[in-house]
Amino acid sequence: MGAVKIADGLDSTALLTDQYELTMLAAALADGSAHRRCTFEVFARRLPHGRRYGVVAGTGRLLAALREFRFGEPELEIAARFLDARTVEWLRDYRFTGDIDGYREGELYFPGSPIVTVRGSFAEAVVLETLILSIYNHDSAIASAAARMVSAAGGRRMIEMGSRRTHELAAPASARAAYLAGFDATSNLEAARSFGVPTAGTSAHAFTLLHSGADGQHEAEAFRSQVAALGIGTTLLVDTFDITRGVATAIEVAGPELGGVRIDSGDLGVLARQVRDQLDALGATETRIVVSGDLDEYAIASLRAEPVDVYGVGTSLVTGSGAPTAGMVYKLVEVEGIPVAKRSSHKESRGGTKKAVRLVRRTGTLVEEIVYPADAQRPEPNGHEVRDLQTPLVRAGSVVDGLPTLQESRELVARGLVSLPWEGLKLSDGDPAIPTTFVR
Repeated sequence: MGAVKIADGLDSTALLTDQYELTMLAAALADGSAHRRCTFEVFARRLPHGRRYGVVAGTGRLLAALREFRFGEPELEIAARFLDARTVEWLRDYRFTGDIDGYREGELYFPGSPIVTVRGSFAEAVVLETLILSIYNHDSAIASAAARMVSAAGGRRMIEMGSRRTHELAAPASARAAYLAGFDATSNLEAARSFGVPTAGTSAHAFTLLHSGADGQHEAEAFRSQVAALGIGTTLLVDTFDITRGVATAIEVAGPELGGVRIDSGDLGVLARQVRDQLDALGATETRIVVSGDLDEYAIASLRAEPVDVYGVGTSLVTGSGAPTAGMVYKLVEVEGIPVAKRSSHKESRGGTKKAVRLVRRTGTLVEEIVYPADAQRPEPNGHEVRDLQTPLVRAGSVVDGLPTLQESRELVARGLVSLPWEGLKLSDGDPAIPTTFVR
């Protein structure tokens, strides 16, 4: 999988957790149950409203964070405020020594998919709950929203630009998840450093307004300065004042070889058509039109017939386009080989360690996901190709070698979207793209 950073700058990830995990640990150590062999599973009971599939994201970040899940003196000082000395000492030597299996990063998931399986003692597995869920719930929500936007864009270039609309430490993770799902670049520079995501960016309205004086605004001067600094391939923001005048000024300054113009406000469909006609009339037939400003998958889909070359998406993307969490849970499903399950109304779980396969037509279209007991025989293909979904991620506490890179996971998302039945790509409400069948 290559070097993946946490992107939060912390020396330890051990306190990215909830207190109740450590109080459960203390009680289990006290009564002798802490060392029972257990299996925990991560799954989503349902998809967010209106969604027909989800995208698994965050695996690389989780494995990097797991390496740093260590209790040094600063972390133990916090834990000692509410824990007994025995538990504090146990945490001092904490190392996860169990196994983790999971869907590959970039794989699609559906209701009930056993996305992550954690096996180990109760003590060492229970303390990972919040870390695992916080990463997967955030990144999968962003990637799932981003994948819908990429599908709606129909192959046009996509730039993530939502850093100013989310927590500063969530911004790089959001950019990574968006890139995984098919976005081409991000405006966030930490995402480039931590994850190798390509970056893009030119200027804002402030730069145009900067070139103002007592005699008025000097848009041409701002454009001339930007072209001199960044080259003829740059993108000029043309809607600070009057768009028609801005486009004319941009071509006057840069010539017909200008890389692009950006529209950030107004009726983007109408304006894109007007700007395209104006650019073509000025001989700038290859100048790209970039649009931004409160875009989501629905707005992007509505612009599909318009002469838009690049979409810049911010707020909607980094907030999951209305679904800021993937709704995943981390549940104990097996203790010393005995299946256990939660029975609370509307929060039921299915006991026992599970595996999953996906049935695929010869054409490559997905048909069904089958979840079955881990100790049972693999389901019969019934004329379809059978694809195993879980892969080893951690063995005896060590991350396995040869896991997919971010680029390979990005390609997996693209293949997954192509494999969905056509109705699975609809943006309207409906059932999941394929059914999930649970075999006892």
